[in-house]
Amino acid sequence: MKFGPGIALLAIGAILAFAVSDNISGVDLTMVGYILMGAGALGIVLGLVLASSRRGTRSTTRRVVDDGTNPPREEVIRRDLQ
Repeated sequence: MKFGPGIALLAIGAILAFAVSDNISGVDLTMVGYILMGAGALGIVLGLVLASSRRGTRSTTRRVVDDGTNPPREEVIRRDLQ
């Protein structure tokens, strides 16, 4: 989940929890708001964790170079992903 849906869930949950005073039979809108706010906060935290873990990874490419040696040598090319 990216940051946008998490922020949207957080905002909708806050509106339901703090600003809406209607009553729906069998539904506690305050509790639904708190649940949405929790889901939004969890989505933002997971988005941050996944984004930080992707920044630290490297892309590795292996290539066999046949330059007449037996066996052919292997080149390793590493690139930092940012």
